[in-house]
Amino acid sequence: MNTRLDSVFILAFFIAVGIAIIVGAVWAVITEKRLKRFFLGKKGRDLEDTIIKLQNEIEKLKSRKIKIETLRFNPFPDQGSNQSFAVGILNEENDGVVMSSLYSRERMSVFAKPIKAGKSEFELSGEEKEVLRKAQV
Repeated sequence: MNTRLDSVFILAFFIAVGIAIIVGAVWAVITEKRLKRFFLGKKGRDLEDTIIKLQNEIEKLKSRKIKIETLRFNPFPDQGSNQSFAVGILNEENDGVVMSSLYSRERMSVFAKPIKAGKSEFELSGEEKEVLRKAQV
């Protein structure tokens, strides 16, 4: 009786393995057809061109130089500590932004001033001028 049961289990095992192989083969064929259809004609070429363009843009970004300088300071000597700051962020053409924050017990103010060719059309504080000078490439 055990031999008959063993042979049924062996047969069931081989059937299950056979079904798994057939399902895997069908899945592989369907996937292969979908990939061929995806990469045929214009769609495949566009995808390849897009990947190449993105790679070139990444290389350009890696070669660019961006300089960031930060200065912490205390604008009100009679209160607090160096909680205020100025940050200068410039690219290689000296375009960018100077951001500053003035901290006091009553409030905190944040300012952003655009920079073109190393100069701002807005008046800069001494600390902002200092970080701008240090950030210039």
